Amino acid sequence: MSVLKILSGGAAQGLVGSLAKKFRELTELSIGGEFGAVGAMANKLRQGVPTDILILTAALIADLAREGHVDTKSIADVGRVETAVAVRATDASVLVHDAPALRQALLDADAIFVPDLNASTAGIHIAKVLAQLGIAEEVASRLQIYPNGATAMRHLAESTARKPIGATQATEILATGGVKFLGALPKGCDLATVYTAAVTAKAAHAREAQILIDLLTGAGQSALRERAGFLAA
Repeated sequence: MSVLKILSGGAAQGLVGSLAKKFRELTELSIGGEFGAVGAMANKLRQGVPTDILILTAALIADLAREGHVDTKSIADVGRVETAVAVRATDASVLVHDAPALRQALLDADAIFVPDLNASTAGIHIAKVLAQLGIAEEVASRLQIYPNGATAMRHLAESTARKPIGATQATEILATGGVKFLGALPKGCDLATVYTAAVTAKAAHAREAQILIDLLTGAGQSALRERAGFLAA
């Protein structure tokens, strides 16, 4: 079976996976490729990794369009994704409703699971929030850093720490078994990122890539997007 090749931020992995069967029925193609930190995914495309479709932040898609890497007519917003907080599913919920509560929750944790602090959208923001809360140095030794949020959440679910906590994109939390969604980062620490899809300029399966974009963004999938953690763009 032929494969539609995707490079995507980890935020969209759950949503894409939920549409894979319907996409295969429509096109007879499976979906393969990589989901990870958006900066790393954009660089893979620039380095020539064969790709049919991208799902990255709106800002990165705009950059790649200016560089001639995407079909500008195909660009479509999938939705907004909030950066959020999680604990293990078996742990008691903790308060993160305002900045002081979030600060205390992070200080109380003996392990903090996060995505790449330099290349992932959520990780870059989390690093800023730790500095903003004045606890970056205090919690540095407790940070458990992984290439993307999905991997960080899987390790949070399996953690044997006394009181672990995690932060990444809401979509990655909701798509991971064994973790509990506590809520978005509170006002003043919050971040909502628009994710956008596009067909690449050198797509081998451009028609099928557009079909997947239509599935991802169509009005008929609004409930599916919401359950996956995507808000209206």
